[in-house]
Amino acid sequence: MLLAGLSPTLPTVHNFCYHALPNTKASIYEFLTGRYSSPHTSEVTWGWTEPQTVGKTMTFGARFFQKNGTPYPVSDGDGILIEILHESVKVARTLEFPGDSPEDINLVRCSFTVHKSGTYKISIMVGGRHIRDSPFVKSFDPGPIDPAKTGFMHYTSTVVFPTGSKHPLVIETRDSFGNLAPYKADHRAFFKIKVTAAGTKERYTPTTQIIYNTQDKKLVMYIKIDQKGCYQAVVSYGDVKLKNGEFDILVLEPTEYNKVIKNVYKRKHNVLYNARVLSLHGQKLEKPKKVYVYISPKQMTIKEFCFKIYKRKLCTFRVCPWTKFIFNGVSNQYDAPTFCIEDGSQQSVELAAEERNIIAATFSSFLLKSIGGSETFNDKRDFFNREIQSYLDRKSHSTLLLKIDRYNLLQSSYRVTKPLSVCDWCRRFEITFIGEQGLDWGGVSREWFELLCKELFDPNCSQLFTRFTDNPQGLVHPNPKRPPDKKVKLYEFAGKIVGKCLIESSAKRMQLVKAKFTRSFLAQLIGLRVTYKHFETDDPEFYTTKISYIENNDVDDMEMTFSEEIYDNQGQLVKVVDFIPNGSKIAVTNSNKMKYLDALAQHRLVTPVKEEVESFMKGLSSELIPENLLSIFDENELELLMCGTGTYSIADFKLHHNVVGATSSFNRVLDWFWTIIASFTEEQMARLLQFITGSSQLPPGGFSELVPKIQLSSAPTYNCLPSSHTCFNQLCLPDYDTMETFHRMLLIAINEGNQGFGLV
Repeated sequence: MLLAGLSPTLPTVHNFCYHALPNTKASIYEFLTGRYSSPHTSEVTWGWTEPQTVGKTMTFGARFFQKNGTPYPVSDGDGILIEILHESVKVARTLEFPGDSPEDINLVRCSFTVHKSGTYKISIMVGGRHIRDSPFVKSFDPGPIDPAKTGFMHYTSTVVFPTGSKHPLVIETRDSFGNLAPYKADHRAFFKIKVTAAGTKERYTPTTQIIYNTQDKKLVMYIKIDQKGCYQAVVSYGDVKLKNGEFDILVLEPTEYNKVIKNVYKRKHNVLYNARVLSLHGQKLEKPKKVYVYISPKQMTIKEFCFKIYKRKLCTFRVCPWTKFIFNGVSNQYDAPTFCIEDGSQQSVELAAEERNIIAATFSSFLLKSIGGSETFNDKRDFFNREIQSYLDRKSHSTLLLKIDRYNLLQSSYRVTKPLSVCDWCRRFEITFIGEQGLDWGGVSREWFELLCKELFDPNCSQLFTRFTDNPQGLVHPNPKRPPDKKVKLYEFAGKIVGKCLIESSAKRMQLVKAKFTRSFLAQLIGLRVTYKHFETDDPEFYTTKISYIENNDVDDMEMTFSEEIYDNQGQLVKVVDFIPNGSKIAVTNSNKMKYLDALAQHRLVTPVKEEVESFMKGLSSELIPENLLSIFDENELELLMCGTGTYSIADFKLHHNVVGATSSFNRVLDWFWTIIASFTEEQMARLLQFITGSSQLPPGGFSELVPKIQLSSAPTYNCLPSSHTCFNQLCLPDYDTMETFHRMLLIAINEGNQGFGLV
């Protein structure tokens, strides 16, 4: 009767009491005396004034009062909800109830980190109802421009334009967290370009003009050079070079420029230029040869006339991003500019040619046309996906049902797909596991891909691939000592599966290859020459104990030869393998030790797996992915394309870690830690993982497969930088007085830790 009688005049209170008050005399007394929490009397104190920039830990306090105006004691059992959203994504936050002192018994303190600029929506609720003025809207501005994050859009390593024209360079200005940052020129920091003549380093001052679009936060730097030639340019902000701020400039006469454009876009390509070879196969020629340089959309070939009758090919370079031109000065003997060409798969060639700039401009124009107009990974990946989809549009779009035996996955998958044509591989697979009733709406096929990749590439499964070390996080390489029942045809099948994953990813059905391949294997897939430097990533222990020692020490008295002795399990010499013809009779000296190391790399990383790599390539590029599309990437980019950067699940991290030295104060630091890293970007998570484990990548199974698991340990220090022990995957966290201090110290550690900040 009491509640019913009050409802006409106090509808809001009636609604609150109906949900909040139990049917007891004490509760009715509290209601009549106003001794209950009233959301509309709550107050919020913001710990900052607007505007604020990103990169900080923000803290605000909410005080709750009873209906009669007295403080309402709060605890974590009062159903208080604070939710923070940025672009509809929930932001991690930490709540504290500092009710030890009488003046703070009604206070809840909330902290969160801000890395992304824009609007944040903060909702504060109690008993399922918003407090007064909730949800609140707070905006955060981008930080200052960071040159390390700022760079050119649609970057190219060689810029070509005619004399007298203004060439635009579009710069995307970003802060240290990757947010688009506004540009405000002042005397302390502004964009500038340094231009020097190639070969002579003589300074040249171009005409420049900067126009900034405030809406899309893109800056255009126009440069104009009136003198034709070859230049090297560096663009910086303040005194710091942009992340891709170095490039070459080829300035041509308008007639020359039009000739290049005409050559690139005409139907038949038979472009040739006269030149002289100054060095070939790494050796300087006593008498330079007269040669002809042929350029087509796919390759550049250098030929010489033999007996004035026929043309003999000296070398060929593919038109791809890793074929580089190095511009030198003018040859006094021939009064012509010189340049070197190298591609990482063969010895460099040095040429002298009057039309050097036109040769380089023609090559660069063909290159940009073949990769979609930009040399950045993201742009090349987009071009790759468009080309694959254009190819698939001409194929069948129907689905193909495959019935797989889960308990004999590898052989079953191989038998079912063996009769498929190229057109069949381009169709969408619908997977059914025999004896199971699951319908494949995408999830079953994803499971099949992941299980099959594990069978193919995990050394503990089929043994088709192996590691050079016992470290379970080591990179995998084709196994030349695989079991006899694992035929080489399985590598062709593995190549097809990788190609199918690339096809799926190009169609926005992201399917990453769950493997971490050696760099030398990836280099062979795209035709790059394997060198001793690949040991550093592929076999770190061998690199440290042998390669690095030979590279940095005197070897004249070590009595080594260009060969390797092979011993059996009893220590008996079986045979001696020559790296080069008569290698056992050629001593390794300080003058030829680099050649020895490269020969050793060929012997260990290439020769034993030649058949396996060729079979893999047949499945990957001959059947599914055109080789010219693969060759637009280097080995690191190819890994990103196939395997991705890896996703870092905070939930997975929380499930698979160990805590050492847990105390009440350390538990508070741990709460802050999870809140801070929840707002990390992929790059920041990669840096954190590298700081803790020494590697920025997780095993295919995520945090659960790290051996040992990551240990979060309490450090006996205060307000200091975190430290790590990468051998034990251990992160040592000091105690901190505030979350903001911890946030700042953690960012410093992961960004600078590889230079000595506590990294052990």
